[in-house]
Amino acid sequence: MTSQITLKRPDDWHLHLRDGNMLHAVLPSTATHFARAIIMPNLVPPVVTSADAAGYRDRILSALPEGSTFEPLMTLYLTEQTDPNDVAAAHASGLIKAVKLYPAGATTNSASGVSHFDSVRPTLERMAEIGLPLCVHGEVTDSDIDIFDREAVFIDRVLDPIRRTTPGLRVVMEHITTSNAVEYARSQDDTLGATITTHHLVINRNHILAGGIKPHYYCLPVAKREEHRLALRDAATSGEARFFLGTDSAPHTDANKLLPCGCAGCFTAPNTMSILTQAFEEDSALEKLEGFTSLNGPAFYGLPVNEDTITLTKGDPVTYPSHVETPDGPVTVFDPGFDLNWRVE
Repeated sequence: MTSQITLKRPDDWHLHLRDGNMLHAVLPSTATHFARAIIMPNLVPPVVTSADAAGYRDRILSALPEGSTFEPLMTLYLTEQTDPNDVAAAHASGLIKAVKLYPAGATTNSASGVSHFDSVRPTLERMAEIGLPLCVHGEVTDSDIDIFDREAVFIDRVLDPIRRTTPGLRVVMEHITTSNAVEYARSQDDTLGATITTHHLVINRNHILAGGIKPHYYCLPVAKREEHRLALRDAATSGEARFFLGTDSAPHTDANKLLPCGCAGCFTAPNTMSILTQAFEEDSALEKLEGFTSLNGPAFYGLPVNEDTITLTKGDPVTYPSHVETPDGPVTVFDPGFDLNWRVE
């Protein structure tokens, strides 16, 4: 029985660090285990220009613990006013690694997102020319579409048409939550990748709603039926290069999570590697964990694999803090609902 596993240092291909006090409080949780992360641009105001991205990168670097080698991989927030020339220049300089598409109103701080997709076609066409990936929050926001169906409808109405009309565009389906998304990803060529979160591998919608509402399990896209969770587990543990880790770790203070209209997001950065190792062990797929966490993402983004490693050891249950304190209030750490026996050394 395996009791220790060593992996190339993992990367997180979808991460929220926020800004200000929150950034300083949560960044160490990621920098401890991960070498790099794709940083989400949905601040207030959002990161929409190269100047915005450069300023945000500087704030992240200044907040790193002393001696940390963590590298933030910056993105731009796609709006209907985005300048394709600014995007191309930011990419050419090495400042950004992707552009993020939020349908307007789909999730936290997405009001500046896209409503009319034809208006962003010039930017998408330029991105296809230069090989810059588009990271997609894959949900429609129509009020008549059930929240549990919004990902599947987005694939048919938005994603597939964008890919058909923009040949060569590299796209990441972020935080997929359905068997529909798994099947679509598997049906496409290698210009399409898909990230899967830690929490969507271990919870379904019953965990949020059955026996009382669990606000710290509420996220967007919302967790779906058990059959969809199992499809995600199958994809993550398959070894297929198109699937890789994007935690979507998204901190909010408890005060904002527990409002009558609470914020969406699960803060998984502190314990993600322990949860994932346990999940892959349960599925007899420990040999596939390094691909999912450390190899497939760099391959899609055209970046080198990290040289250094991390080691996890199985033993007595690992205890993680229940909260991370910030000057604005505590942030609850995601609780998977079971003991974690794998410790990052």
